[in-house]
Amino acid sequence: MGLESLTAFFQYGFMRNAFLAVLIITPLFGMLGTMIVHNKMAFFSDALGHSALTGIAIGVVLGVADTNVTMIVFAVAFALLLNYIGSREIASTDTIISVFSSCSVAVGLAILSKGGNFSKYSSLLVGDILSITRKEIEYLLVIFGVAVLFWCFCFNYLHAVSIHRTLAKSRHIPVKLIENLFAVVIALIVTLSIKWVGILIINALLILPAAASRNLSENMREYHFFSVLFSLFSGIMGLFVSYYTNVATGPMIVIIASVLYFSTYAYARLKMS
Repeated sequence: MGLESLTAFFQYGFMRNAFLAVLIITPLFGMLGTMIVHNKMAFFSDALGHSALTGIAIGVVLGVADTNVTMIVFAVAFALLLNYIGSREIASTDTIISVFSSCSVAVGLAILSKGGNFSKYSSLLVGDILSITRKEIEYLLVIFGVAVLFWCFCFNYLHAVSIHRTLAKSRHIPVKLIENLFAVVIALIVTLSIKWVGILIINALLILPAAASRNLSENMREYHFFSVLFSLFSGIMGLFVSYYTNVATGPMIVIIASVLYFSTYAYARLKMS
């Protein structure tokens, strides 16, 4: 890629905004994705993405001007409810999440499609990072700061809980509080990214870099490093390739992340043989 191509890429304000957004969003996905994969919470993050439709639908019914508010509130409540029901061990966690996710999507679609108005919200399915504004980037910076602070202060506790919940309790770690805080952080990041990433592919962006990193990593430090690196690489390359091929950015990022996953998987298999 020559200097002229880079100059052409950055001459547009919306491309500069999208590039900044990718630099903020993708490290968050890489960082949180490690624990989501480690704790086998892929269904959980996917359900949170689907719950966005219901949050928006509630805002429409209530006549709220900014449906982002109801979307975030509903996602946080949804995440805490999933955690609570999952801890009761009434049924398997993946079954509970699947039931709630299906119900949430159905309710959201039913409300938003009434009167044939769903076309106004269909862009949320694949997202549009090129539409992000400077103000919205500032919001992302705030949530980035919150997530980093949570990671710095709570990662060791969260890791201990993921290894052995009962042992963590015996060490006086507030297990439920840590799990709920993690669920809230995931809910905030997922819902705030939906508009630019898309409901259909946001879970892939959380899972694929972490899963690729797991194929290569020998310890937790490498696990986090490679996950953030792969996420950043997928985001930046996906943005550039989508610009020059006129393909939607979100799906292109996922394609590149998928290539990284299969490449690292093949490498790991060869190394083991």
